[in-house]
Amino acid sequence: MGNHTTVSTFLLWGFSSFPDLQTLLFVMIFFSHVTILAANVSVMVAIRLSHNLHTPMYFFLCGLSFSETCTTMAIIPRMLVDLLADCKTISLPECATQMFFFFGLAANNCFIMAAMSYDYDRYIAIHNPLHYPILMTHKICFQLLMASWMAGFLVSLCIVIIVFNLSFCDSNIIQHFFCDISPVVCLACDYTFFQKMVLFAFTAFVLVGSFVFIMMSYVFIASTVAKMPSAKGRYKAFSTCSSHLTVVCIHYGFAGFVYLRPKDRDLFREDMLMAVTYTVLTPLLNPIVYSLRNKEMQTALRKVLGRTDRFIPQMVNKRTLDS
Repeated sequence: MGNHTTVSTFLLWGFSSFPDLQTLLFVMIFFSHVTILAANVSVMVAIRLSHNLHTPMYFFLCGLSFSETCTTMAIIPRMLVDLLADCKTISLPECATQMFFFFGLAANNCFIMAAMSYDYDRYIAIHNPLHYPILMTHKICFQLLMASWMAGFLVSLCIVIIVFNLSFCDSNIIQHFFCDISPVVCLACDYTFFQKMVLFAFTAFVLVGSFVFIMMSYVFIASTVAKMPSAKGRYKAFSTCSSHLTVVCIHYGFAGFVYLRPKDRDLFREDMLMAVTYTVLTPLLNPIVYSLRNKEMQTALRKVLGRTDRFIPQMVNKRTLDS
């Protein structure tokens, strides 16, 4: 960070414009956060304990659930504290750290979904499922997942370096509930058009680049499925991809609306409301969509819940006997 920066702390204005709604918002977001954690952890545990789900598709789904959980942890706990706190200040290093982890994890989500489309692509491209484990080995899946994490955090690091080398010498009020790019850079007094284009190029690379890759995969998938002689095979193929495509549409729809359109100070409140959607609603919908549209996942989740129902009474009885 440059030594010329004069602002040392920011004020996360967030929902301060709605003082009467802050308690209600706290309750709603708190229970949504608990549900997000429970749902994503359930998906990860179900995949871990069900041997029939130890396939590349569910490996990436487990990675996506973990990444989504971490993404919410980078934003929601701080948001909950600020909803009840009188002082909503955040230091410059804390702001930079939050931005780094949020955008690193958010970019990672995009790259994992792109990797998942590659997985589906290979799954349908070969008509003989016996060849599938040969082409998508655990090593290749792990390498794709690690590449997603590395690329995501590398892009995020570049963004943070650009943003926090600016001079913040005007207002210190961030019109948002977390350190998002546009509300932070609008406070800088030396923010140039070139820097704006570089930041836009990074966000476009993550969102547009991964989305185009996903759409190319689905064009290939559609052309391959259309040639399948069996109607049952076509239905199974499209059913396999429908959950992923639904999550892609939700994720990229909200993120693209916020980060790929021209920015104006008057739009920050609208962007903040949209940010609630993709930081709270999208991580909540992902496990629900995959569970509702996937019979294998439903069966695995029922087994996990059944084990939990048996485990809790056993622990209670054990403690009763010990006492």
